[in-house]
Amino acid sequence: MSSGPGAASAPAPDPHDSPPTSDTRPRKSSMFSSLKVRNYRLFFMGQVVSNIGTWMQRIAQDWLVLSLTGSSAAVGITTALQFLPMLLFGLYGGVLVDRLRKRPTLLVTQSAMALTALALAVAVLTGHVQVWHVYVAAFAVGLATVVDNPARQSFVSELVGPRQLQNAVSLNSANFQSARLVGPAVAGILITGVGTGYAFLFNGLSFIAPLTGLLLMRARELHVVERAPRGKGQLREGVRYVTGRPELIWPIVLVGFVGTFAFNFPVYLSAFADDVFHAGAGAYSMFNTLMAVGSVAGALLAARRGTARLRLLIAAALVFGALEIVAATTPTLWMFALLMVPLGLFGMTVNVTTNTSIQMSTDPAMRGRVMALYMMVFLGGSPVGAPIVGWITDTYGARVGLAAGGAVAAVAAAVIGLILARVGNLRLSVGWHRGHPRVRFVPREHQEELAPAA
Repeated sequence: MSSGPGAASAPAPDPHDSPPTSDTRPRKSSMFSSLKVRNYRLFFMGQVVSNIGTWMQRIAQDWLVLSLTGSSAAVGITTALQFLPMLLFGLYGGVLVDRLRKRPTLLVTQSAMALTALALAVAVLTGHVQVWHVYVAAFAVGLATVVDNPARQSFVSELVGPRQLQNAVSLNSANFQSARLVGPAVAGILITGVGTGYAFLFNGLSFIAPLTGLLLMRARELHVVERAPRGKGQLREGVRYVTGRPELIWPIVLVGFVGTFAFNFPVYLSAFADDVFHAGAGAYSMFNTLMAVGSVAGALLAARRGTARLRLLIAAALVFGALEIVAATTPTLWMFALLMVPLGLFGMTVNVTTNTSIQMSTDPAMRGRVMALYMMVFLGGSPVGAPIVGWITDTYGARVGLAAGGAVAAVAAAVIGLILARVGNLRLSVGWHRGHPRVRFVPREHQEELAPAA
């Protein structure tokens, strides 16, 4: 990350198609170009190991709570507690991240999460675990995430600089979702074979890899960024910065709706595996693995893509919501499982497109606060949404819960797409192109020129 203005710190005339400036244009030639940077390569390799442990713990945590309580609502409460700190303190975490050096900050937060996982492993392996222990551990991880998440998000720019940012963000997502291919599968074997405790133990030990990578990085090769000084009003300054820019505020609002109601897969998938198809932990693990296949594909396509356009975000959110509604109506386990692949692909497209477009449109000095607000809305919505969708799932069934989440995502995408079109002075154009129908947004002036003269 370089000092100075971001790629598009002022509002773009066309929020849907505004290209990046010439000195920050993403490179499309190589899908893995950012891995040529040594510091980023160390970061990436450490995250490979840690992310596998993270996914193992996610699966084990959800299944442990379901085993202890028999309630989808309890799974929702666990998810809510993990993301509640982000909702309550996320903006303050962003202020801290803009003031602090990112690498030492990450050493502290990653160590805290490792100790939490190890403590939960001891409770499970000694046979003394109770559901409130899981609640406390989830909340503790959430507290660390308040600082860890915006620090990791903004640290990527310091590792690779603005030219490689699109590629690096996409590869980070591919990394996380590739671990989803391994983590749930290993977790399923451990849960059915020796119990959930060893999944928590592996996750705690897996943090050795990213901590080692952070220690081995060369500080002189980081892209220096001027840190924000201590001062009053920095929280309000960050909020004003975002609300004054349509290309920032409306994508954040959209992912807020999607994250709150449509991304509660721990609730949905555990209920489908246990209550709808009566297939147990193996099916739950399979659902997560297949969704990861689609997510990896979506992330790699984003790494190859040259731009992060908001019209792609709107389209992906619409399709994602529609796919959830379709999945809710599937009669068989295998049809439901196969739909996890496109759900993962379009869900990841929403995630990466939003993340990249926001980072590329933000002044580096504000990036910690902006990313904290983004993550607060995206992840912090779970404390609100998870208990609600858990209650709907328990009361009306998993199918109704999933369909309702998909409907919220689709409606939000349609409404915000129209708002962005109006802000960008765009109009809907329906016509033919090379013998095929084409629907797109075009500038109002351009459409008026195409209209026949009176």
